[in-house]
This record gives sequence, C-alpha cells and structure tokens, in this order.
Amino acid sequence: MAINKQMEKTPMPEQKPDIRASNFDEVATGYTEEMAVNEATRCLDCKHRPCVAGCPVNVQIPDFIARIVKGNFEGAYQTIKQTNSLPAVCGRVCPQESQCELKCVRGIKGEPVAIGRLERFAADYHMKLHEDKAERPKSNGHRVAVVGSGPAGLTCAGDLAKLGYRVTVFEAFHTAGGVLMYGIPEFRLPKAIVQREIDMLRDMGVDIETNMVIGKVISIDELFEQGFEAVFIGSGAGLPSFIGIPGEGLLGVMSANEFLTRINLMKAYRDDYDTPIRRAKRAAVVGGGNVAMDAARCAKRLGAESVYIVYRRSENEMPARLEEIHHAKEEGIEFCLLTAPVKIHGDTNGNVNALECVKMELGEPDESGRRRPIEIKDSNFMLEVDMVIAAIGNTPNPLIRMTTSGLEANRKGCLIVDENTMKTTREGVYAGGDIVTGAATVILAMGAGKQAARAIDEYIQP
Repeated sequence: MAINKQMEKTPMPEQKPDIRASNFDEVATGYTEEMAVNEATRCLDCKHRPCVAGCPVNVQIPDFIARIVKGNFEGAYQTIKQTNSLPAVCGRVCPQESQCELKCVRGIKGEPVAIGRLERFAADYHMKLHEDKAERPKSNGHRVAVVGSGPAGLTCAGDLAKLGYRVTVFEAFHTAGGVLMYGIPEFRLPKAIVQREIDMLRDMGVDIETNMVIGKVISIDELFEQGFEAVFIGSGAGLPSFIGIPGEGLLGVMSANEFLTRINLMKAYRDDYDTPIRRAKRAAVVGGGNVAMDAARCAKRLGAESVYIVYRRSENEMPARLEEIHHAKEEGIEFCLLTAPVKIHGDTNGNVNALECVKMELGEPDESGRRRPIEIKDSNFMLEVDMVIAAIGNTPNPLIRMTTSGLEANRKGCLIVDENTMKTTREGVYAGGDIVTGAATVILAMGAGKQAARAIDEYIQP
C-alpha cells in the first residue's frame, strides 16, 4: 500500500466539549478501522526506527503499524504486548509527543504519525473480541514481594510471574491499580481497562493484598522474614505538596490528590455512591501539569460555573500535555497565566471566598531550564472562588524509608537506585517509578518495573 502523504494526523473522534464537560464518559472515542488504516499508511517504516528508541519499553512501533496497514489488527496488538503489558492504558495517557512521536520522521515536515492513537486502537480492537484469561506459568519455587500496584508494580509483578515467580503485591488502598485508579479521571482512562489488566495478573497467579500499608501493617524486614527473597518498591509519590501561603487551613482548600482520589477511586461523581465531595461554584486550581488539568476538568464536571488554572509561568512552560491543555480550554477552563497565589481569604465561617494573586514576568532560566518567574510589584488582584485545589507536585511518602534500614534517598525523598538494575542501597530491595524519579509518566514507571524484574531474576537465579 502506498505511503499516505497526508501532512496532519487523522483526527480522533471526540465528544463535543459542551456535552462532555458535564459527564465523565471518555472524551476521545477512538479510531474506526478505516481511520486506523489511513493513519497507519502515513508511517514510512524507517530503517533506523527512531520511534522505537523514543519508547521507554521499546515497543516495535513500525512492526505493529505495518500489521494495521494490512488489516491484521490482532497481530498489531500481540506485537505491542511483547514489550508493553498495558497497551490500552499507554495508548490513552502516555505523552507520546515527548517520546516516540517526538522522534517520528514524519514530524519534520508536518505532524508525526499518531502512534498513541494507533496503539489504543489495536488494544481496544483486541478487548472487544477477546475475553483474556492468562495461563498460570509453572512455579520456579521463588517468592518476590511487590510494594504498590501502580504501573511500576503491576509491570514488575507481571514480568516476574511470567518467569514462574510467586509474586505477592501489597497495596495500601482498598483497590489495586495505584495512580491509574486514583489519579487519572474516568474520562481519560476508563477504570474497567485497568481492572482487566489486574484480573489478568491474578489469573497468572499473582496474589494482591489490599489495605496493606508497608511500613505500618508490616515492614520490609518482616517481608524477608516471611520468606520473600527480594522486594520491589513501586509505591509512587503520593504525598502532596501544598502552596505554603496564608489561608491554607480554610474550608475549601485541598490537594489535587485528595480531590481526584475521592472522584476516581471513591466514585464521588456518581449518584449511587455516598462519598462526600465539595462541589464548588468557582474553583481555582494552582499548578500547570496534567494533575492540574485533571482536577480543573473534574471540578467543571461536578458543576462549577467557573474554573481557573493559576500558573506562575506562561503556557510555553506548562508541563501538562498539549492535548490536555487543549481539551481544558475547549471545556471552558480559564487560564490565569503568569499568575501566582499569595493568600487565600475566607469568610467569617472559615470558608474560602477569594484567592489573592500577583502577576509575574519571566526572568532568566532556573535549574530546571525554564525561565524563572518574578513577581511584579503592586500587581495584586483577587479571584472570587469558594475552592482552591493545590496541584503543584507530589513527593514519596517517607514511611517505607523511615521504617527500613539501609535505604538511602536524595534530598527530595526519592530512593537512590542503580539506573541499570533499579537496585537500592539495601540488599535484595529494588525500586522504580515515582518513588525513584518523583512524579513522572506511566510509561517510564513501567520501564523501571521491567528493568527491576530482569535484575531480580538475575539476583535470585544468577
């Protein structure tokens, strides 16, 4: 089939903004078979495959796209699954624009091939036709503990289970899935997709124990005493950072972590759940990352008339995905850029009623490479809001580190590991994902889980 010289990506069908802004159904509805084939024919099948080098789990991208071109959609899915255990997840939430698609040759003159959309298509096609039930591999007699059931933990557990290890996953929440369940809204990542992957792990013999706070219910040392030969820590970075301004103790101020957990994991947006949630009329979300976009869009869906993103730099410096910024704007989220909060004001009953802000300008780049925001004197102004959500980042919970001897961390509280093996400073303990990198992406956490699984196998069975 001839190369499709179309310069732009095949558009992804979506719910209309005015409709989706009041529901939690998935925004993007996915390619049809015809759309997928049309987009796949844009791939040049480059010999040097730069897109593969841009993928943290080395999906053989030209190979799976070539199968889509030929109409072999199931073959495309199986090709992806060889290295990526969560294709339906990654096709939806991975920042392809800064990874595989960034390296795509078609992006030099025009838009890159829509690799993420094609990955999602192949995964969704498979899920519509197949009820997966994984076979349980023959046991090799060795036991490994995995702490945390987010993308790093699930990937590590799955890879070890395939090798015959008896794996037990310990999850602090009452439901497995980590950030995939509590952090990412249903309209971006349907939870049924995550649950299906978790059920597959159980079919393979992975035991998942919930409500297990490692460092509180049981320690890492006790896991070794119980017969586990290695431990992988993938407990993420779930400790929220707050803004550090006066008024943060007022009613109506919360972290994005709490807000999103109530909505996503505890289903506060559904009428058949009684999870309490604050429904604002006017909400301000402080931050410029994907979490800030998720929180703002959730507030809008819960009925807020006005939702503001308050970010101290310009849109060019925003760490959020371009797609998420675009969707937020379409849904009516207002962007207060080059703006920093300085004080939260309240009424006589202790409820938030305004967010005082100052205007900023950009100076020289700081250590992150982004231009440093500088306050403009006497530029204070008020945003009338009844809710303020802090979405300015997370750090690892120190509980595991504080209750485990021999684990060293950097000044940000992230565990120190060997980058090749993910081995920590404690013998037999490995770590990966946000607890090592700080808040990052799903696919990077999965890559770390795969690295650790290989290293653990070599450690136990050299």
